[in-house]
Amino acid sequence: MAATLTILAALALAAWLGLAFLRHGFWRADQRLADAPAALDAWPAVSAIVPARNEADGVGRAVASLLGQDYPARVQLILVDDGSSDGTADVARAAAARLGAADRLTILAGAPLPKGWAGKLWAVEQGVRHEAEGKAPYLLLTDADIEHDPLNLRRLVAKAESERLDLVSLMVRLHCATFWERLLIPAFVFFFQMLYPFPAVNARDPRVAAAAGGCMLVRRTALERAGGIAAIRNAIIDDCALARLIKGQGGAIWLGLAERVSSLRVYRDLSEIWRMVARSAYTQLDHSPLLLALTILAMLIVYLVPPAILAVGVATGHWLAAALAFAAWATMARLYRPTLALYGASLWNAWLLPAAASLYLAMTIDSARRHWRGEGGAWKGRHYPGGLRPSP
Repeated sequence: MAATLTILAALALAAWLGLAFLRHGFWRADQRLADAPAALDAWPAVSAIVPARNEADGVGRAVASLLGQDYPARVQLILVDDGSSDGTADVARAAAARLGAADRLTILAGAPLPKGWAGKLWAVEQGVRHEAEGKAPYLLLTDADIEHDPLNLRRLVAKAESERLDLVSLMVRLHCATFWERLLIPAFVFFFQMLYPFPAVNARDPRVAAAAGGCMLVRRTALERAGGIAAIRNAIIDDCALARLIKGQGGAIWLGLAERVSSLRVYRDLSEIWRMVARSAYTQLDHSPLLLALTILAMLIVYLVPPAILAVGVATGHWLAAALAFAAWATMARLYRPTLALYGASLWNAWLLPAAASLYLAMTIDSARRHWRGEGGAWKGRHYPGGLRPSP
C-alpha cells in the first residue's frame, strides 16, 4: 500500500511540474491586449456580426456597446435574429435608436436551418453574406450577450494591423458572482488555457490553434481564402474550428484574456454550467471512447490523487506519500492563482481546484452519455440528434 500511494503521489507531482515548466507557461494568464491601442495612419472599417436567438435580456447592452465604440472609422452592426420569440430584435432596435445609431444597425430575420449546418454558424453565415456588399476589411464575430468596453475595437484592430494578424480573439471575462460561478468559472478558464496554451496559440506553429467565440476579429481576406464560414459549417466548437482553419492556411492568429470585455450571461446554479459544458465536452474529445477513458484517467491522477493520498497518507502514517501529495496539490494551487487573480477571486480558492475538476469530469462523462443517447449538441434550444462532428 505504501509503495502504491507513493508512486501515485509522485506521478501527480511529476505531472504538475511538467505542466509548470513544459506547457508554454499557460498558467501565467499573461496574454493581454495593450491598454493603449497603437496609433494607425488609417483605420479600416469594421462590420460586427451578431447571431442572436432569444437574447432579449442582454442584447440591448451588447448592441449599445458595439455601436458606442470609440473607433475612428465606420462600424456597422448586423444582427441575425435566428427565430427569437422574446422580442430580441425590438430590444436591439430600441438600443440603437437611443444612441442615434439606427442607421448603423441591420437586423436580418434568419432563414430556415439547412441540413449539415450548426445553428449559430448558419446565423453567422447569413450575416457574412449580407455584409459582402459592404466589403469591410475586418469582421467582428461576437455574441449577443457580450458587452464591449468603448476602446475594445481600437485595441483589436491595432493588434491585427500592427502585427499582421488574420484573427485576434479574446476570451471575454465571464460572469463570476454566484457560488457556482466562483467555484467553476475560473477553473473553466484555467482548463481552457491548459488545453490550448495561449503562448503556443500565438506562435506561428500551426499545430496549436484556438479562439474564443465571444469576441473574434477576423480579416476578411483570410476568411475568404480559407473557404469562409461554410468550411466549418458543421462545427459545434466553432471558435476553435475557425482558428484551426485560418492558421492551417498559413494565417497568423492571437488569443488573449479580456479584462474589460464581459459576458452578461449569469449562471445561477450548477445545472446551467453543467449544460454549457456537457453540450460540447465530448465533441472536444472527437467522440472517442479511448480519449474519454484517457481523460478520466489523467484527471483522476492530476486533480484528485493529491488530496486523496494526502488524506490517506496522514491517516495511515505514510508520510512520504503524504508529502509528495501535498507538494502536488500545492503546485496545482500555485499555478491556478494567476487565473483566480484575473477574476478577483480569493487565492484560497486555489485549494478548491480538485473539487471543481471533479465536477467538470462528471460533466464530461455526462456529455458522452448524451451523445451515446443521441442527444448531441445544441445552440439556444436547437438540438442536433447524434451531434454534429467538429470540422477538421
